[in-house]
Formats: sequence, C-alpha cells, structure tokens
Amino acid sequence: MIVRFFAAFAGIFCSISALADWPMHRGNSQLQGVAEGSAPAKAELAWTFNAGKPVKAAAAIAQGRTFFGDDAGVIHALDLATGKEVWTFKTEANIEATPLVLEGTVYVGSGDGNFYALDAATGTLKWKYATGDKVLGGANYAKNPNGEGTWLLVGSYDSNLHCIDAATGKAVWTHATDNYITGTPALLPTGEVLFGGCDSYIHVLQLADGKELRQIESDAYIASSVAVRDGIGYVGNYGNLVIAVDPKGGELKWKYRERNFPYFSSAAVTADRVIIGGRDKRLHAIDRGTGKGVWTFQTRGQVDSSPVVYTDAVIVGSQDGRLYCVNLADGQERWAYEVGAPLTASPAIAGGYIVIGAEDGNVYAFKSPQTAAAAKP
Repeated sequence: MIVRFFAAFAGIFCSISALADWPMHRGNSQLQGVAEGSAPAKAELAWTFNAGKPVKAAAAIAQGRTFFGDDAGVIHALDLATGKEVWTFKTEANIEATPLVLEGTVYVGSGDGNFYALDAATGTLKWKYATGDKVLGGANYAKNPNGEGTWLLVGSYDSNLHCIDAATGKAVWTHATDNYITGTPALLPTGEVLFGGCDSYIHVLQLADGKELRQIESDAYIASSVAVRDGIGYVGNYGNLVIAVDPKGGELKWKYRERNFPYFSSAAVTADRVIIGGRDKRLHAIDRGTGKGVWTFQTRGQVDSSPVVYTDAVIVGSQDGRLYCVNLADGQERWAYEVGAPLTASPAIAGGYIVIGAEDGNVYAFKSPQTAAAAKP
C-alpha cells in the first residue's frame, strides 16, 4: 500500500486504511476522524453486547475484532462480525481511553494510572507502564526517528506526555506540562508531536527527545484531541471556542465562537470542513479555511461524542441517547437510532460496521453497505 510505504520511508508515522481498520482514537495518527466507504441509508442494528458497566471509551477496530474498555476497568475484545466476546482483561479502575491496536498488540490506558500492552489475540499482558496518575486519553505511535522500533505517545493526569518503547514498555522520555493531559497527541506531517492540555496551551514537541519547540496559548483548557490536516491543527476548548492553529508559526489562524458553551468533542476534519460536537447540544460544521460557520445540527443533549465523517455523512452520538447520521453538505438528518441511554463515547467505523458504546453498558454495532468480509480475522 502506498501510504504504508511512504510511512516506512519517512520513518515518522503512518496512516491506516479507515475502511479495513479503525485501530486508534479518531482512526489515524493525525486524528482526522474520517472513515472510508458509504454511510448506511438507515440504521440497521447488527448486534449488541452487554458489558455490564457504562462504556464511555471509543472502540478500536482491527484484525476482525473490536476492542474497548468500560467503567469497571475491563478491556473487552469482541468478534466484529458477531459481537461475541473473545477475551477480557481486568485493570484496577475505569477505562475511558480508546485502545491503540498495532502489530498484534492492544495498548490502552486506565484510570488506575497504568498503560497496558496486551496480546491482541489472547488478551495476555505483555507489559504495563506506570504513570503518576490516571490515563484517560488514547495513545498515538511513531517510528523511532533515532533508529529501529516504534514509540508510543500517551498523556496522563500526572501532567506529563510519556514516550514509551512499544516493544519493552520502557520510558524513552517524558515531557512535563502544568496540568492534566486528557486528549490523544497528534503527529504532524513533519514529525513533531502536537497536543493540548488543561494548562490551556497547545504544545509542539520534537519527537526525537520530547523537547518543547513552542507553546501556543488557546485561551482556555483543552480536554479533547487536536486534529491535523495539511499541517494545521483544529480543536475546541472549554472557553467556548473552536480554533485553528499553525504549529510551525505558533499562531492561531482563526477562532470560531457560536454560543457560550464549551467543547469536549474532538473534531473531524475534511478537505474543507471542521465538524465538532458542542455542549450546546449541537453539531457544528465550520469552513476549514475561514473559520466561519456553515451549518449546525440540533440534538436534545450535549454532544461530547466525537463525530466521524463517513464520505458524505457524519455519524455522532449525543447524550440524548441517539446515534445520528446527518448530511455532511447541509447538516440535514438522514436517520437517528434511539439507544435510550447517553452516548458520550465516539463511534468507530471500519470493516462494514459502525460501533459505539453507551452508558447503559451496551455496545451497539450497525451494518454499513460494505460487506462484513473486511471484518474477517
């Protein structure tokens, strides 16, 4: 595959086919939240799975399975086609982080302060890495720019971004900030690491050693992840803003303020749109070049769920208990499926399925027009 070849050649990061897999938070290392394929014309439920406790973490999809955690601290692996449980692994506190599935290993953080590496086939523990506090954000990964191997990047409530060797679970470097890091760090095309934090700054780090290249003031703390497209970052904050930031120039390109409600959702970014959920109970579409609003879609609950753009549609959950599919072009509703419990988790889309967890302890899988053949192990 051309994308994989380029990643190996560049030695920095690789994007993964969103059609075959959704192996991490927001689908790829630039956290763009865009899936390939066509959205279903109607909500067709394929299966449900009861985890027993609320599911607030987004799932990952890879190797014909879906992986997610729950509020009891259990990590589940299910067969994607049937929803049957394959294995579980118990941690000591709640899981709100999206797993990262990479080269046969599931990497996931827990509220118990540890970051775990599990065998994707069996759930067997390979190693665990202790941070100083809970880990509620998903991990990203990059090729070691200094040599062989892969590095993992994950934030913690201990206010540090941790770079960990994927094979050994040993620390490569840590970078300290002044407050919690709850989002997933993104990778820029040039290889730098980009993330926001509850210290209200967007940080740009050098991958090789974690040295901070610059800080960019965002005006309020950031609880979500920065999405990157064409070298520009897009993120919402608690100060009721969605912002576009130039990591190289160290400046904000635009600010979007519609109403005085914060943003906890991570944005999805296309060639010309930024799509993000708000605590004003609406989904917002913003012109990527100008920062001007294009449309809004009203739900009946806060939208902390991070939307996924599915070719010409947007899939997103709401705390009103519904999963929505709306037109990307104009924000008109195509369909809504009522779960009956808040959806704070974000959808994962791959292999012909849309997978999302709910606070009633159930995980719901919906069929897409693609056949489930891509979901075979």
